Amino acid sequence: MTTQYDRAAEDVGNIVTLEHVNTLIPDQSQAHLFYVTGMGFTRDPYIDFGMRNMWINLGRQQFHLPIGAPQVLRGRTGIVVPSLTALEERLNNVAPLLEGTAISWVQTERDGHKGLRVTTPWGNVLDVSEANDATPMRLGMPYVEFDVPPDTADGIARFYQQAIGAPAHLRRDDEGVVAIVTAGIEQTIRYRETDTELPAYDGHHIAIYVADFSAPHAWLNERGLVAEESNRMQYRFNMLVDPETGKELFEVEHEVRSLSHPMYGRALVNRNPQQTPRTYARGCDAFQG
Repeated sequence: MTTQYDRAAEDVGNIVTLEHVNTLIPDQSQAHLFYVTGMGFTRDPYIDFGMRNMWINLGRQQFHLPIGAPQVLRGRTGIVVPSLTALEERLNNVAPLLEGTAISWVQTERDGHKGLRVTTPWGNVLDVSEANDATPMRLGMPYVEFDVPPDTADGIARFYQQAIGAPAHLRRDDEGVVAIVTAGIEQTIRYRETDTELPAYDGHHIAIYVADFSAPHAWLNERGLVAEESNRMQYRFNMLVDPETGKELFEVEHEVRSLSHPMYGRALVNRNPQQTPRTYARGCDAFQG
């Protein structure tokens, strides 16, 4: 008997990867303490901006952290790490050095999996889970989840379907309604409805790579939604709208890149944060994921 497969389960859609989250930070030394020493990620060794910016690698994704007045993503970024125990030990070590900032963490549990909700020194929230057999990702950024006003998730899902060509659907769970957009293999962009009043948008952004680069641009440009014509291989848009009514639903800048962009698929260096002078093991410098 021929095995029947759900071929649609393997569809990715037009967004092939969610590459980075960009928020401004005011202090590189504190950012290094938190993201590198504490979280165990890796400062990109090849792209150097001096003191203007820093790129932090985690698996195949990045945080971009330019210097400026701190920005706070209105929601949370999902993170997968190899070990929550090792992460909590590192956070305990750096917390005294970050006294006076917003750094904190609490233990969580979702869908039977334990996690940590970590707050960065400037108030960004990271929902961290431990790598498990349910997903091949061992280190990385599986999702970004934004809080959005009530009654907007359905329109946002349709925006991604019609404007961007990305599969999207609504899900109802114990926390309410969330629009889930497929953003590549093992990655999603989520929009969760909330009654809580949202702060004003401060300019943070996410970056995506798309296979069909021109069709979304044409759709957006026709409606006056292209915010920046960056270069031949990149443009930006800010506003998510209801494709049927044109109503503005939520603002967050998207840096949209083509697959011809020279940084698409760039191999990112990831270190093994367990390596220390005291516990050094020969041949184990690089993260093995």
